[in-house]
Amino acid sequence: MNFFDRLQGVFFNPKDTFKAVAEKPVWLDALIVILVTVTIFLAIISPYLQKDQIQVLKNNVELQERLGEESAQQSLKVLESKWYRLILLVIVPSVFTIAILFLQPLILLAMSRMVSTEGNYKQVLSVYLHANLIDKILGSVVRLILILTRKSVMQTTTTLAIFFPRMEVTSTGFIVLSQVDFFQLWMFGILGYGLSYVFKIETKKALFISYGFWFLKALFNVGLGLLGSQFGG
Repeated sequence: MNFFDRLQGVFFNPKDTFKAVAEKPVWLDALIVILVTVTIFLAIISPYLQKDQIQVLKNNVELQERLGEESAQQSLKVLESKWYRLILLVIVPSVFTIAILFLQPLILLAMSRMVSTEGNYKQVLSVYLHANLIDKILGSVVRLILILTRKSVMQTTTTLAIFFPRMEVTSTGFIVLSQVDFFQLWMFGILGYGLSYVFKIETKKALFISYGFWFLKALFNVGLGLLGSQFGG
């Protein structure tokens, strides 16, 4: 099964596709497509994200007072620089994405050992990357359209937070709701098929592992978000 067959299979025939991927794990082409897509997405949205961050600093009087006038001006110069946009808004997140894509299958494999001794890291990595095509390709396209339409990254989301446009991005409600992303829910749903074939367990148990991991990841992100909002004022 070539990559294009697997790509359309992820969207339209996930059971058979993930069965094939689990039995004969392939992952490099999926990783390359994800990395290219993420990098292009970040490059396109980086000017809007940079503009949003500059506006946040300029409008946040409390943060400016905490930093001091000199430090605030230096921070503003950094935010306005081209190297900041290229390195910290494009390159670093792309590298971070690769690290996360290799780390998370390892956690899923560890979680699976509660119910199965079958499967290996390469199989889990393969099904995980293919499931990610849902979020990283289709999800990114939808998010990009929203960002280009609004010309802003802030509060542009494909999560439950989209139904509360007046909610502050630093509020607890927004941070919690922003973890329930529609494409992520779809992704972890079809990932259950892949995990069931890898670990040779019932689909229900595989879905429990898949969504259990999503829940733990969401809790971790909420914790980071709350910590960041307090630090950022």
